[in-house]
Amino acid sequence: MLDNHLHQGNALGVDVRSICMNRTLDLCDRALRKVIVGTGGYANGVVRESGFEITAASEVMAILALSRDMADLKARLGRITVATTGSGRPVCAADLGAVGAMAATLRDAMKPNLVQTVEGTPALIHAGPFGNVSFGCNSVVATRLGLAMSDYLVTEAGFGSDLGAEKFMNIKCRTAGVMPQAIVIAATIRALKYQGGADLKKLESKDLASLEKGMPNLFKHIENMQAHGVSPIVGLNRFATDDQEEISLVLESLAAQGIKVALADVWARGGAGGEELAALVLDAVEKPSSPHFLYEDDLPLAEKIRKIAVTIYGADGVSFAGTAKAKLARYEEQGYGRFPVCIAKTQNSLSDQPALKGRPSGFTVTINDVKAATGAGFVIAYAGNILTMFGLPEHPAAERIDVNDSGEISGLF
Repeated sequence: MLDNHLHQGNALGVDVRSICMNRTLDLCDRALRKVIVGTGGYANGVVRESGFEITAASEVMAILALSRDMADLKARLGRITVATTGSGRPVCAADLGAVGAMAATLRDAMKPNLVQTVEGTPALIHAGPFGNVSFGCNSVVATRLGLAMSDYLVTEAGFGSDLGAEKFMNIKCRTAGVMPQAIVIAATIRALKYQGGADLKKLESKDLASLEKGMPNLFKHIENMQAHGVSPIVGLNRFATDDQEEISLVLESLAAQGIKVALADVWARGGAGGEELAALVLDAVEKPSSPHFLYEDDLPLAEKIRKIAVTIYGADGVSFAGTAKAKLARYEEQGYGRFPVCIAKTQNSLSDQPALKGRPSGFTVTINDVKAATGAGFVIAYAGNILTMFGLPEHPAAERIDVNDSGEISGLF
């Protein structure tokens, strides 16, 4: 509707250089990160630079996940900033008359999906913002529905404590008006060895040295949850390739620090393999805790970013590149200063540099750009070389997919 508005005369006076709303596609295609639209003459619209991002990174996905009901959804959709005028006034989706059609498109998407696990228990699956480029949590609607319909609700935040968990506490919990009574950090032997410097292709081989070097990474994730007022439980997910000596090293290291931990053998044994972990969780929710946000609403946006980088990532500080600092000041002038921040960064390191493994120190987080997601209600800070449209690897999964003479498809899983 924005490009149609430009073509029909641009009554709102949109500055085409300021357009900040990309197209969205649920496929990985690096060639579409930056595109030129409107070529081919007057009939094809206004020529301008545009781009695509994956659905999970879009503001509309974040809005779907954070909206409490249809009225809230429509209000948030209407507040999406798509561009500014020549004088700098924000142009929102509501100005384009797009809210009703967007809400109609999302009407059924607002309803959580009730599914059944392989052991016959109910689960709600709803929304999918990624934890690295968005806030990484399921929907507020599904969470509140689960709390209303069951004794206990278990929900997952994407990636580690530096991404999904931090954003769960400071974005989702702020919006939903809820706080967790217990937190479980899911750890694996393979991930810890990877953080300790082990070769990605040799993670299934016994490597006590790399495992021991990777343990500080786990302890930092534990500290990050403690910084939010919750002493977490560690669930060590067991896989068939895990060596018993490696498992013992992890369990003993955690026990020595007074950290509650359980070996979860759910991969091989299903629910029965998670009973020890479940018992620890049930015990934890009955005990008093004081979960809290990492920062207050009225802290300046730049200081919120710095608070996350220093406290959660372990950085020495933050560097703002280009116009990022000036844009933050402008957002505060426009009334967005009380927004929480959503730092988009790599999931492969506690830092903004994928190659820094373990528990890195002596680094500075670089914020290359910022964007006010005025509909979702948070400010996105892009740290390091982060992309919102991914590319395929050297050997994509498509190479393994085929159809035989009977029409049966293989290679999907």
